[in-house]
Amino acid sequence: MPSLPHEPIRRPTYPLAHSFRRKPRRVPLVLRLAHGSIHSIVILPVLLHSLFTVLVVYLDRNVDGSLGLPSTIIPSLSIVVGLMLVFRNSTSYDRFWTGRNCLTTISTSVRNLSRIILINASKGLGLSKAEQAETEKIIRVLLAILYAIKHNLRAEFNIPPASIANDQPPSPDSPSSPTLQTPRRPITTLSRRNSLAEEHGIYTASTDYTSLLPPNLLGYEDRGLSLPLQLTLLVERYIHLSHNAKSWVHAPLASQMTVQLNSLVDAYGRMETIRSTPLPIAHLIHQKQVLALFTCFLPFTIVDDYGWYAVPIVAIIAFTLYGIDGIGGELEDPFGYDRNDIKMDGIVEDARREVMVLLEEWRDCAEGRGNGAVGGMFE
Repeated sequence: MPSLPHEPIRRPTYPLAHSFRRKPRRVPLVLRLAHGSIHSIVILPVLLHSLFTVLVVYLDRNVDGSLGLPSTIIPSLSIVVGLMLVFRNSTSYDRFWTGRNCLTTISTSVRNLSRIILINASKGLGLSKAEQAETEKIIRVLLAILYAIKHNLRAEFNIPPASIANDQPPSPDSPSSPTLQTPRRPITTLSRRNSLAEEHGIYTASTDYTSLLPPNLLGYEDRGLSLPLQLTLLVERYIHLSHNAKSWVHAPLASQMTVQLNSLVDAYGRMETIRSTPLPIAHLIHQKQVLALFTCFLPFTIVDDYGWYAVPIVAIIAFTLYGIDGIGGELEDPFGYDRNDIKMDGIVEDARREVMVLLEEWRDCAEGRGNGAVGGMFE
């Protein structure tokens, strides 16, 4: 019998190099105790219930009178526990799946807008240097929206707010006047903005992100305006000005671009809803209490039949039930850094590389350095 060909090992090639798993699993999942498992979450309740079972079995064996309870209690409680865990896990996975679909909608909108802008703003229209620079700026802003959404969902704010920038001290070489207020020093470079953020203890993101932002951009997140929405204003302004100034952005095309931008904002709003709306606390409290009561009553119902074997049995059942509950907790907020969260870093990085290749080819064609091997995308 001929041997089946081995599954090829996926190498870090593009596109989608960061979104996919880079290497095959070397350890079977059944033997994995870390790196994505929920053992660290369930170890404490499993240990406590096992120790409680040891106490129950010891008292049942060494104290007069049996501590055993009728086993008919278990079926009635198990139905309730099962229903609550199913609701918790299905709701949490729905939040995970919805968040992933929303991120796909956002990246698709960025792709569509980049494609429409670059194809229609090709060199055949005779764009000026200023118009080419503005087009490149908007493409970078579109990519920055992806990064801004990712950081905003993680409560990471990466640029100095306008309130801090307005309170910065004047430049030493600026003329001073006893009667006139010294003008504020504008932020016009990326390095100056980053240094200002570091001075005020603001986390500075990687240069892959900050280099996409306009150098003079300031945030208003301290006043309640999210950076993704602020960046969409720049894109909307570009669409509006291009429609008024250039014939290539005709009314149907401008409407189509606005629809794409609206879809992006709508998907971002749904992701914000997932991030800011946890499961009702009453449900979580009752679920935890019912799960603990069930696992605490379980030793009394099996101690007469299993004796000391009740300890590993209770440990296995507690591991199973608390593990299911822990998985629901992991998937409830899928925008973090855990291995069970959405791979937002990889997805955003793949989108950045993809669009930047298009932008570089468009720039080469606009400057008369088109690469024929690419197929003349922008010729």
